[in-house]
Amino acid sequence: MSGEGTRPARQFAALPFTIGSDGDPRILLVTSRDTGRWVLPKGWPDGADATDADTARREAFEEAGIHGEIVGLREVGAYRYVQTGKDGVAVNCRVGVFALRVSGLAKTWPEKGQRVLRWCAPKQGARLVQEPELAALLSTFKPPVEF
Repeated sequence: MSGEGTRPARQFAALPFTIGSDGDPRILLVTSRDTGRWVLPKGWPDGADATDADTARREAFEEAGIHGEIVGLREVGAYRYVQTGKDGVAVNCRVGVFALRVSGLAKTWPEKGQRVLRWCAPKQGARLVQEPELAALLSTFKPPVEF
């Protein structure tokens, strides 16, 4: 799947957020299990996911114990990165990002203890992530209007 002209593999991420008492959004980042870099909860679709947004919501729970609802009907953005598998093969990935309003955090979840969670302002989050397109998305993040 790697190489020029290859269509990128598709993953989906949640951009978990809440609104602070000051009215400003706060976002939740997690560390990756392999490198410890700051990322959004993301992953591959599976057969149980009815929609791309369902994949994002499932990954948010598995990776960070997040309960919440996807806001809006569409992705709030996307970014690309290269994932290197355990076999050493590099895969170009396109990650569609869905805003997820956090309603609570679970006491236990599948990857508890494997990742660190961090609440921050969107601009601060943009400085923490390594992917330039993700940083641009975070730096301008405004929660979508609910309908």
